[in-house]
Amino acid sequence: MKNCLVSLYYLFPAIVAIILVLLTPIPSAQLTTSENRILLQVQKLLEYPQVLQGWTNLTNFCSLPPSPSLKIVCSKGHVTELIIIGNKSTPSSHTTQLVSWNSSETLSERFSIESFFTVLTKLSNLRVLSLVSLGLWGPLPSKIDRFWSLEVLNISSNFIYGEISSSVSSLKYLRSLVLVENLFNGSVPDLGRLASLEELNLGGNKLGPEFPSLSKNLLRVILRNNSLRCRIPPQLMHVYKLQLFDISSNEIFGNIPSFVFSLPFLEHLNLAENQLSGSLSVNVSCSSSLKFVDISHNLLVGKLPSCIGSKASNRTTLYSGNCLSPRSLSDQHPTSYCQKVEALAVKPPLRSQKKGSVMQLGLILGIIGGVVGIAGLLVLFILCIFRKSKAEKADNNYDKDISVADKFSVRAYPRPNINARCVPLPMRQPVLGFPPYCIFSLEEIEDATNNFDPSNLIVEGSQGQLYKGWLIDGSMVMVNHVKLKQKSLQKNSIQSLKVLPCLRHRHLVSVLGHCLITHQDRPQMISTIFIVFEHVSNVSLRDYLADRRKKEMLKWPQRMALSIGIARGIQFLHMRVNPGIFGNNIKIENILLDDSLNAKVSGYSIPWPSKVRAEHM
Repeated sequence: MKNCLVSLYYLFPAIVAIILVLLTPIPSAQLTTSENRILLQVQKLLEYPQVLQGWTNLTNFCSLPPSPSLKIVCSKGHVTELIIIGNKSTPSSHTTQLVSWNSSETLSERFSIESFFTVLTKLSNLRVLSLVSLGLWGPLPSKIDRFWSLEVLNISSNFIYGEISSSVSSLKYLRSLVLVENLFNGSVPDLGRLASLEELNLGGNKLGPEFPSLSKNLLRVILRNNSLRCRIPPQLMHVYKLQLFDISSNEIFGNIPSFVFSLPFLEHLNLAENQLSGSLSVNVSCSSSLKFVDISHNLLVGKLPSCIGSKASNRTTLYSGNCLSPRSLSDQHPTSYCQKVEALAVKPPLRSQKKGSVMQLGLILGIIGGVVGIAGLLVLFILCIFRKSKAEKADNNYDKDISVADKFSVRAYPRPNINARCVPLPMRQPVLGFPPYCIFSLEEIEDATNNFDPSNLIVEGSQGQLYKGWLIDGSMVMVNHVKLKQKSLQKNSIQSLKVLPCLRHRHLVSVLGHCLITHQDRPQMISTIFIVFEHVSNVSLRDYLADRRKKEMLKWPQRMALSIGIARGIQFLHMRVNPGIFGNNIKIENILLDDSLNAKVSGYSIPWPSKVRAEHM
């Protein structure tokens, strides 16, 4: 008994420790490695704002305490909420699309909104995304529809310009869309399909002139301080759940429909600083929910309805700057003022006889110009046909000099634009099943390789890193990542770039396109080349010869055909490419066989000058 008590005495601390461990709450799930890396890329692309200064490779993002400037919420190893509020200034009322890259206002000239959203959309489980006052600039990318589960989108107080992407209409779970204080212009996409949308705030932009199509379930609509020039649409009566409606500081004209005041749940109505005219119906009825009405600084005449007049003690009404009666001289204009301004604002100006004759002269000159333009187009069309026939003749003469097998396998391609960062650009028509040669953008390369995921890395050697990837059409490719010293780029690498589009042959693992990135901001001055090769789905010749059953498939005729194919591939590299490619690493492992057992030479050496150690970007 005594021994048992002694044992319990010594075991007691261990038992207490085990109980404490069991009672300690399990911390929130860690993020996946890929999402950790994505958040660090976001920090870099946002140029290390102050609110993200403390992020490192060791940061546990899911455990960061929420603050007014930063909030990250995780669920099951994925980011579901990301709120970042910076300290950049907002666009002023006179700011235009010509953004000046001022560090106090916007991100630098190096910032790419396409690259930023390419990375951000890989957080595919996001439900809440808020990016406020971060100095983002550029047009809103269409790839925003990749946020398939997004419920709240707030990109306020930035310098995003152009039209709002129609992809926003594809976010079927969206409940709140806030794009306040940007530089958006043009028409708003159709939002009628967003059945879940409850809040729409597009104030402080240059949107217009048409009134946007709205979802019937909206509760809050704020379109103030834009360029809307239209009437209040009658379809607004179907947005019956509306609680707040603000279209102040636009150029809305016409009468105020009576139904606006009687929407059953409307609490706040702001129509101030527009060009609304006419008189309000005296018998108009107001909703019992209506608490605030602002119709000031318009062109309204007549008397105020009793439900929004001075007798309405349960609501606040602002109506100064109109031509209403009875009026005091301090806050109302005479009726003639409103009639005159309305005529200038809404009606087209009268045209004199002289202006009419000028219009007729312009019409005549336009017709003459159209005839001349059509004649010019015909001349250009004939010239293009002539040049095309001449080029075909030259191609035929060239084809006579090569073998029958090569004749249908290779074409010369014009030199690519080595500094292009754009969507794939067809350079020539496909040959023998090859797609057109393409200039890929960095975003497309990152998408294809899943942001250079280590699981897609096949091999790393003297020719750089080789990744497997998938293009947007689903086809599998191989991406070779090579780095060069930029000081030799212009002098020595242009010839190598000219060779790339020509490396397309039935007995080569052919090049489908490339991407060139020049990092001018790095002290090492290094240029990165991504070469996209076709993917050969079968195995190497060594695998066939080492496997007894596969070896039996290679009869004497097949082996002769393989030998001839290998010879033609090597001959093409030596003689049909200028300058010729010699010193290739030709060995049995580098001879790949496609599904038809055609030999394809891989691992050949593209003569890049000044190669440096491959580095994962």
